[in-house]
Order: sequence, then structure tokens, then C-alpha cells
Amino acid sequence: MSIRLHRIHFPAVAFAVIASAIALISIGCKHEDRKAIVLTLDWKPEPEFGGFYQAQLAGAFKSQGLEVELRTAGAGAPTWQLVAGGQADFATTAADQVVIARSHGADVVALFAVYQTFPQGIMAHKSRGLNSIEELLKSPGTLAAEDDPWLRFLLKKYEPVKVTITGYSGGIATFLAKADFSQQCFVASEPLLAQRQGGGPQVFLIADAGYNPYTTVLIARGDTIRANSRQARAIVAACREGWRQYLDDPAAANASMEKLNTEMDAQTFQQAAAAQKPLIQTNETRQAGLGTMSLKRWGTLIAQLADLKVIDQQPAAEQCFIDVEKLAEK
Repeated sequence: MSIRLHRIHFPAVAFAVIASAIALISIGCKHEDRKAIVLTLDWKPEPEFGGFYQAQLAGAFKSQGLEVELRTAGAGAPTWQLVAGGQADFATTAADQVVIARSHGADVVALFAVYQTFPQGIMAHKSRGLNSIEELLKSPGTLAAEDDPWLRFLLKKYEPVKVTITGYSGGIATFLAKADFSQQCFVASEPLLAQRQGGGPQVFLIADAGYNPYTTVLIARGDTIRANSRQARAIVAACREGWRQYLDDPAAANASMEKLNTEMDAQTFQQAAAAQKPLIQTNETRQAGLGTMSLKRWGTLIAQLADLKVIDQQPAAEQCFIDVEKLAEK
């Protein structure tokens, strides 16, 4: 099973370098004759993308008049930068990355949010008897985590902390070996692996502490969406149908993804699909439909990122996502 690493958050200097590189690539690619729409996924074929593969497998894209090519990228892949630079028509990323993109002036917008609940967590040993993230942070021991906004949020909210923070490079070997060791995790990844190896994991969701960005968010360039709203509505409808089918029965898409990602076996695919389901299908999606997003949630996230000094300029919440159903048809 592959270990899901969190996405890399680029500072302003790094952004400038990446943006320049993408601009150069764009010059050489802008005349490329692409028949298929490119949808770049920001990790390997795993259940967090199951609905997209189901949409392709069941012909949901084609029924909307679309030919879609699914591409995958590695850990920390700059998917929003690829969209901004024209190397991908659509891509997936996290909502905080959309805010960061717009704070740097990139015309990137969200269209559909798979995870309504942030799937990042902290994994500790059940034997420690911890009851909350706050208790974990105020207890002796080690926490392996990247310097991401969610960690900054927790450290600020629960300061002072006693736990020792170290970097995180993937794997669960140290977790299995040390009882006072905890680490960041993706709900449908590391905890399942640890459980199968007898690690006795207990997971605390970051969202429960108040940091809850939408995740596995479908994005595109804003000008592209406004220029072709018909296509935007079509791809959102296809994605919603694919995810509806996948949540009802993930078997076919899991089997298809397993052929592309041999690091995971059928049992792990099945367990991961079950573990993520309550984070995707919520009270909000039952009322408004899968993939729904709210202005309030985006506003809260923007304010949090500004408070944490992750962004200098605050984009308007209504500029970060588009309800394609409200666009005039073009």
C-alpha cells in the first residue's frame, strides 16, 4: 500500500520560480492539439479518486459529450500550477491550495469538492489512552508532521505544547516501533496499514479541531469556465454521477485502479473506500448534492490562512469557487 503524503505548500519565492518554469513550458505546449480534456489527479490511482475512475469506466463523461483523459501525479505535484499554466484543463488539489493560488494572482477556481471533511489526521497508539488532539499535543512524545497550515493552526490553537515535532517522510515503521510516537496520516491510508500490522492506531481528525478545508477539489482556470460554462456543467455532472456510483458500489472502479496501482491490494482498496465514505457523503451533500461547497466555508478558510501568515493577500471567497449551475450558458 502506498503512503499518502500531504501536498507541498509553496512559499512566494518558490511560486515565482515554478510560475516562470510553467510559463516557459506553456510557450512550447500552447499549440498542442489535444482532443481529450486532461484531468490531472494529484496522487496515484486510489479510492480518493474512485468517483473519477468510475465516471470514466461507466461512460459518465461520454454521456455528457466529453472525452476525458485521467492523468496522475506524484506527492506534492503542483497541480494548480499546471492548470494555471495550461498543462492541464482540470486537476484536483486541496481548497487551501486554491486560496494560495489566488493569493498569488492565479486564476484558479474550484468546481467540485469530493471530501467535505478534511481527511488528514493524527495517528497515535490507542494504548496511550488519549482523548483529543489537544491532549496529544500537551503530552510528552513525538509527532512527525510536515509544516503545513493545519499543523500551524493546531500549534497556535493549543499553545503551549509539550510534544516534540519532527519532520515527516512517510512510512509507519517508527510508529510501529515506538509507543509514544504519533504522526500525520491520511484517514484512508496509514491507519489501515498500521491496523493490519498490529499497530493499534487511534486517529484524531484535524477537522474536529476546526481546520477543515475541502479536499480532492476539482479545479480549472476561471476564464476557461466562464468561456465554456456548458463544458463546466458537463464535467461537474459527470463527476457527481461517477462519485454517486462509486459510493454505492466501489468494486468496479477499485478493480480498475488496482491494475494501475499495484502497491495496493484489493482488500486495502475496499477498506479505504469504506473509511473515506463518511467524509464524502455528509448531511450537506445529502441536501445539496455531492461536491457541494459554501461561501461560509471558503471564507473561514481564507481567514484562517491569513491569520496563520500562510497568505499575504486575501482573495474574495466568492472568487475561489464557481457554482456552474448559476453560470450563463456559453
